[in-house]
Amino acid sequence: MKDTIKYLILLIIYLVCGVNLQAQDYTFRNVVMSDGLSGLLVNTIYKDSEGFVWLGTDNCLDRFDGVKVRHFEFRGIESGRKKRVNSVTETANRQLWVGNGIGLWRLDRTNSQLERIVPEKIDFAVNALLANEDILYIGTEKGLFIHKDGQLLQVLTDRNMLAACNRIMDICLNEDQTVLWLATVQGLFSYSLKDGKIDSWHFQENVPETDYFRCLTRIGETLYLGTMSQGVVRFDIKKETFSHAVSLGCDVISDISSDGKETVYIATDGNGVHFLSHKDQQVTRRFYHDVNDKEGIRSNSIYSLLVDDRGAVWVGHFQAGLDYSLYQNGLFRTYAYPPLFNSANLSIRSFVNRGQEKVIGSRDGLFYINEVSGVVKSFVKPVLTSDLILTISFYQGEYYIGTYGGGMMVLDPGTLSLKYFAQGDTELFQKGHIFCVKPDAKGNLWIGTSHGLFCYNGQTKQIKHFTSANSQLPEGNVYEVSFDSTGKGWIATETGMCIYDPASQSLRSNVFPEGFVHRDKVRTIYEDAEHNLYFIREKGSLFTSTLTMDRFRNRSIFSTLPDNSLMSVIEDNQGWLWVACNDGLLRIKEEGEEYDAFTFNDGVPGPTFTNGAAYKDEKGLLWFGNTKGLIYVDPKRVDEVRGKVHPIVFTDILANGVPFTSSSLKYNQNNLTFCFTDFAYGLPSALLYEYRLEGVDKDWKLLAAQNEVSYYGLSSGTYTFRVRLPGNEQSEAICRVTVRSMIPWWGWGFSILLIVGIIAFIRYYVWKRMRRLLASSAVEEKYKTNRLTEEECKELHKKLVAYVEKEKSYINPDLKMGDLASALDTSSHSLSYLLNQYLNQSYYDFINEYRVTQFKKMVADSQYSRYTLTALAELCGFSSRASFFRSFKKSTGVTPNEYIRSIGGTAKEE
Repeated sequence: MKDTIKYLILLIIYLVCGVNLQAQDYTFRNVVMSDGLSGLLVNTIYKDSEGFVWLGTDNCLDRFDGVKVRHFEFRGIESGRKKRVNSVTETANRQLWVGNGIGLWRLDRTNSQLERIVPEKIDFAVNALLANEDILYIGTEKGLFIHKDGQLLQVLTDRNMLAACNRIMDICLNEDQTVLWLATVQGLFSYSLKDGKIDSWHFQENVPETDYFRCLTRIGETLYLGTMSQGVVRFDIKKETFSHAVSLGCDVISDISSDGKETVYIATDGNGVHFLSHKDQQVTRRFYHDVNDKEGIRSNSIYSLLVDDRGAVWVGHFQAGLDYSLYQNGLFRTYAYPPLFNSANLSIRSFVNRGQEKVIGSRDGLFYINEVSGVVKSFVKPVLTSDLILTISFYQGEYYIGTYGGGMMVLDPGTLSLKYFAQGDTELFQKGHIFCVKPDAKGNLWIGTSHGLFCYNGQTKQIKHFTSANSQLPEGNVYEVSFDSTGKGWIATETGMCIYDPASQSLRSNVFPEGFVHRDKVRTIYEDAEHNLYFIREKGSLFTSTLTMDRFRNRSIFSTLPDNSLMSVIEDNQGWLWVACNDGLLRIKEEGEEYDAFTFNDGVPGPTFTNGAAYKDEKGLLWFGNTKGLIYVDPKRVDEVRGKVHPIVFTDILANGVPFTSSSLKYNQNNLTFCFTDFAYGLPSALLYEYRLEGVDKDWKLLAAQNEVSYYGLSSGTYTFRVRLPGNEQSEAICRVTVRSMIPWWGWGFSILLIVGIIAFIRYYVWKRMRRLLASSAVEEKYKTNRLTEEECKELHKKLVAYVEKEKSYINPDLKMGDLASALDTSSHSLSYLLNQYLNQSYYDFINEYRVTQFKKMVADSQYSRYTLTALAELCGFSSRASFFRSFKKSTGVTPNEYIRSIGGTAKEE
C-alpha cells in the first residue's frame, strides 16, 4: 500500500512538473578560454549554412566546429568595447557578415580575414543583421541600412539621426516579407518595403523605459519583444495592441528567437533560458544554473541564445563562456518507464525483457517493471544479500536471480516477493557466486556457479551437481552455459570448456579438435541464424565454429579493436552481426567488408558494455546492457539515420603549420596536417573517424577523439587524403595535394650526369662501411670480457659527443644504440659500458637530453612558431607525445607548456 501511494505521488509530480523532468534530457558541454574561446562573454551565436557555429565575443569573432575554436580578429581597432560582436548572419551567396561596436564587416574566405565594409558610411555600432536571400538589412545606432545589389540605402525613423528611435536593436520580416519590423530603444516601428511608409507603436505612452525593446521575433501575426525592464511583450499585428507575456522570474530579456511555428526561445539576464509555447502561452521547458547539476548550464546570466536546426541549444554567457547541448541523433534510446523508472546511469549487468514486463539487474540492485499494471519495484540490500546482479532467467513463471556473493534468489512476479533458491547446496545458493542461469529445451534449469554446475528440474524438484571431481567439467568458476539448436550444451569455465551430451546425460571435455578454443577462458557463447557459433574469450579475438566443429577459426572484427575488448554478440533480422565491446559498439557484415561504429552521437550513453548482456526482442529491436543504462535500437533505422549524416568538411589544411589554399606545394612544404569535422557537436571524446592517405597508407586507419591527422617528410608526388565516418562512404571527404619535386623538369638532365658519380660514391661508402663493420666486430669481441679503461672511456665519450652534435643523429626517432656504435667504430657492448658505467646514464636518457635541447632551440625560433607541440616533438626525434612530455619534465623539472610560457611564448597546442 505504501509503495502504491508513493508511485501515485510520483505520477502526480510528473504530470504537474513535467517540464522540469524533461529538462534532464539535455546534457550541456562548456567551452571556455582554455578550449580556445577568445573571451568569456559570448554576445551572439550564429550557425551558417555549412554547419559552423560562429560566436561573437567581447573582442573577436570565433568559429567553432565541435572541437576547435578558430579566431578571426578585427584589425585596426584598439578599443576593446568597440570590438564586441553584436550580430552575425549569412546571405544566400555564402557571404558572412558581422556587426560590431564600430561598424560592418565581411569575411573574405580567400584569406580568412575580416574586412571593413563602407566605413565612410557606417562608422558606428551595428546592432542587428538580417539576411533575406542576397539582401542584407542592417540595424545600427543611426538608423536602418539596406544593402542590395552593391548599393546601400539608409532609412531613418526620425529625421534627427541622433533620436533614440533611430537606435535599432533588432529586425524581423513579416509573413509575406513586405514589411520590416524594427525594435528600437524608443518603441516598435514598421517599415514598408513597397512604399517606404513608417509606422510606430509604444507600449506605454510617455514612459520611455517601457519602450526599450532589445530583441524581437515573430510567429504568425504575433511579435514577441524582449525588453530591459518589462520582460517579454507581445504585439498583435492585426489588432495593433501590446500585452504582457507570462512572467519568467526576470524582466531583463537579453535574446529572443523562435522556430516560426510554435515555440519562442527566450534568454534572460538573471534567470536562465525559457521555451514558451505560442499556443498555450506557458513555459514548456526551462534551463537554469544548478550547482548540483554538473551537466546543466554554467550561469543564469545569458547574453545570447540559439536553438539550431537539429534542436541543439546554444547558450552564450556573460562571463562563463559557451554552453551547448550535446547532440544525439536518437538512433539508440535509454530505457525508461517515466516517471517511475529510468535506467540512465545504471550499470546494467543482466536483464530479461518479456515485452511489457522487464526485470533488470545492475550493480545497484534489481528492478521489476510491469508496463501493463504500472507496477515498478526495486530490490536492494538488505532484501538482497548482494546488490551486484550477474544473471537473470525466467523459468516456469518465476525469475531466477544470480548474484555475486549473495547466492541465487527467486522472484515471484505475482506477489513481487523474493526468496532464496532452496534446493541443493544451501551455503552456495545463499552466499556464493552465481554466474549464469539458463533453461534447456527439456524443462531443466542449468546453473553455473563458483562451485560447479547444477541441473535443476522444477517439476521433480531434483537437482544434479557436476564438479571436476565427478565429471569432465573443467575446474574453476562456471561462467557460461549455452544450448545450441541441436540441444547440445556448451559449458565454459575458468579453465576451459566441455560439452553436455543430452543422449548420455554427461559432460565431455575430450571431444574438441586440436586448435579449438576449449582451453581458453570463454565468457559468452552465441548461435546465429545460420547455426554458426561465436565464442567470446576474456583474451583473444572472436572465435567462430560450426555446430559439428568441422570448421572453426579466429575472426577479425575490426583491425584496431583490442583482442580483450569483446563483451557480447548478437545478430539482427537483417543479417548484421552486432558486437558490443568495452570501448564501443560495432555492426559488421560480409566478413567486415561492411561495418558501422556507434558512439555517443548515436545515443549510446557510454562506451563500455557489459558481458553477455545482449538480446533481440520479438519486434527485432536489439537491447544491450551498458554501464550507463539499458539501451535499445531498431536496426532497421540505422541506414536511414546514416543516410542523413553531414558530409565531412575540411576546416584547415596546413603545410609546415601554415594554412594554404593551393593544391600544389613546394618540395619543402611536405609536413601536412589535415583538420576536419562532421559537425556532430557531441562529445569530442566520442569522435570516431577512419582515414587513409593514398600513396602512404595501405589500409584505412581508425582515429578516435581527434579531428586532425599529420604526415611528415612526404616525398614529392600527388597524394589523395580520404576521411570518413567508419564504414560510411556518404560522409567521405577527399583532398588532393601535390608536393612538387625539388628538382624541376629542366634539372633532370643535369641530375642524370651525376648518376655515375653517385654510384661511385655509394660503392665507396659501402666499402668503407664494410671495413667499419669488420673493425667493429673485432672490437666487440675484444670487449666481451674486458672492461674499458679510464682513458678509453674518455676518448670514446669525446668521439660520441662530437659525432652526435655534428650529425644531429638524435632527430631520427628510430635511432638505435647499434647505429651509434657503428658510426663510432666501436661495439654496442663498449658504448653500453660507457653510458651505464662511466656516465651513469641510460642510452635513451643520453639521446633525449639532446632532443630536449633541440626543442628549446626550436621554440625560441620564430620559424617554428606555427608548429604544434606534437609536431615540434616529432621534428626533434621523439616518437610519441607521451615520451616527449616525460623526458622534458625529467630533464628540466617543468612541462613544455610551462617552459614556453617562462620564455614569453605561447604554446599552440596544450
